[in-house]
Amino acid sequence: MLFVADGLRPSSVNATDTPALAAVRDTGVYFANSHSVFPTVTMVNAASIATGHLPGDTGIYGNNPWIRYRSFDTGNFSKPAGSPMPFLENDQVLADVVDHYAGNPLGERTLLSVAREAGFGTATIGKLGPVALQDVTQLQPLGGRFPVPKTVFIDDVTGLDGIPLTEETSAALRKAHLPSAALVRLQPQGDRSNPGTRNANWGQQVYFVDAAVDAVLPQLKRTGQPFLLVYWSRDPDGSQHNQGDSLQSLWPGINGETSALAVRNADHNLKLLMEAIHADPDLAADTDIIVTSDHGFATVGKKTLDSWGRNSIARPTYSDVAPGHLPPGFLAIDLAVLLKKPLFDPDVQTRNDRGEPVYQRLNPASQHPVLGNGILGGSGLTNSDHDAEVLISANGGSDAIYLPEDNLDLVRTIISHLVKQDYVGGLFVNDRYGSIPGTLPMSAINLSGTGKLPAPAIVVAFRTYELSVAEADGTLDPLRRVVQIADTTLQQGQGTHGGFGRESTFNFMAAMGPDFRTGVVDTLPASNADIAPTLSLLLNLPLRSTGTLTGRALTEALRTSADGVSNQSRQCFAASSSADGRQTVLHYQEYAGNRYLDFAEFSSSEQRDPQGCGGPLTRTSEKLSSQ
Repeated sequence: MLFVADGLRPSSVNATDTPALAAVRDTGVYFANSHSVFPTVTMVNAASIATGHLPGDTGIYGNNPWIRYRSFDTGNFSKPAGSPMPFLENDQVLADVVDHYAGNPLGERTLLSVAREAGFGTATIGKLGPVALQDVTQLQPLGGRFPVPKTVFIDDVTGLDGIPLTEETSAALRKAHLPSAALVRLQPQGDRSNPGTRNANWGQQVYFVDAAVDAVLPQLKRTGQPFLLVYWSRDPDGSQHNQGDSLQSLWPGINGETSALAVRNADHNLKLLMEAIHADPDLAADTDIIVTSDHGFATVGKKTLDSWGRNSIARPTYSDVAPGHLPPGFLAIDLAVLLKKPLFDPDVQTRNDRGEPVYQRLNPASQHPVLGNGILGGSGLTNSDHDAEVLISANGGSDAIYLPEDNLDLVRTIISHLVKQDYVGGLFVNDRYGSIPGTLPMSAINLSGTGKLPAPAIVVAFRTYELSVAEADGTLDPLRRVVQIADTTLQQGQGTHGGFGRESTFNFMAAMGPDFRTGVVDTLPASNADIAPTLSLLLNLPLRSTGTLTGRALTEALRTSADGVSNQSRQCFAASSSADGRQTVLHYQEYAGNRYLDFAEFSSSEQRDPQGCGGPLTRTSEKLSSQ
């Protein structure tokens, strides 16, 4: 069983508040040097968890990447054509993308699909989007509709407009006295004047865990075949995003009571699943339990300041944005003004004077993109061959910039602007544009590979900073006091991720069961891309690969491993300085040929990091070993 606690921070786990999570950590193997995959958003990590490949191979560069066409332009699910950067946490959107990319947009096989084809029982339950991605080829539309899948899918829209259930699963739910439709999540996001939710996602997740324990697990066991179950808990992520404990205030941010309730909600789900497994001696004897979170978390900051305490760009006031705060789509707005290009909102469609469908044109002085995504240049016409020059995909702590046509001069112009902005925390440019001062190549962060979806031209990581002890609770882990500048519809004080700080790349990972060692703290670097290779080894399910950006099997954590491993190195990679003397600096680790990304920063060339990273490539080594 793979249990994903979405957005769980390692420091949230303790024996009092999270006894189930702590039990896996303390009695099995705790991966104390674990990593989320950058960009640190759900669908990027869901793809890596599913396939064991990094984003350059999966082609999933964000939660709403540019897909090179307008979603639903074929009329799948009787939907009108929509955005070219649709939100992928949606079963119908995923199915439409599957349809456009020859049945598998990932380009790599998922572990769940390999298990299903090998005769395993397979099920994936929980959060809408990452659940479906675990066996995404099963979503291939037939006649514009979902087929009946061979894997059990239960998520937010089960029984509504989601992936259908087999009759066997429907019967199992009826036998367990559970409805065939999932409960609706009731958690208001709030706005600039009204706080968000004060409750965890209790009701919906009670349904998910009851369905898993009372219907799906018995169904899987009855077959007498081995099984692979993925359970993706929406909490604590959803509640940390939308919590109403800290409206427009950076403290307590995501460290308030609502976030604590969300962590306990996820732990309770794991507890019930573990109890169901351990209550059956046969299951307990041969079931491994792997726990991970897809990413860490930070508190949303909507103000950026230069060294004199001033906002770097004078900004107009928007009716739905607190005065002086960055609006959703601030990057798209800034680039539109810089490049003197018309700005269109890909998530809002209207018609021009000739009655042609167009994306809504915005006046940056009074309007911002509703979700933060933007299209620059061209006519705004919504046909699939639209003439956009730049597309910006907003992903919270980072944004992706796409150029439909290669244009080195345009890339250089954009970079020359971004290196001056106080909200930038790192700049990465597609390798095809060569070396550009201030930036690092996307290949340095595993974003260049065999992916089918178009790759960004530029990835912008936004700045993070830590609240001082005087501003927060000085007893807390410093990573809990981090503020992330974010391109988001959320308010200052709510929660986000997607960035390149260690607070977002540091996720929780642990494992227990007959194949894993007991009472071990593994200090070697590990990541979400290592989960599928590890399970592939344990289940004897070879994963054939197209690309080479793969994780590794975590063999040091297995009972069959020998104690003591070495040759880990901590490294630092600095860009050449821009004309303004600023540069992107990447901190990472390497082990067994794999690169694990710790964090990125954007600093002046006069500022040297503690490891002395100030040249093109500086290597320092620190030997570590698993205990």
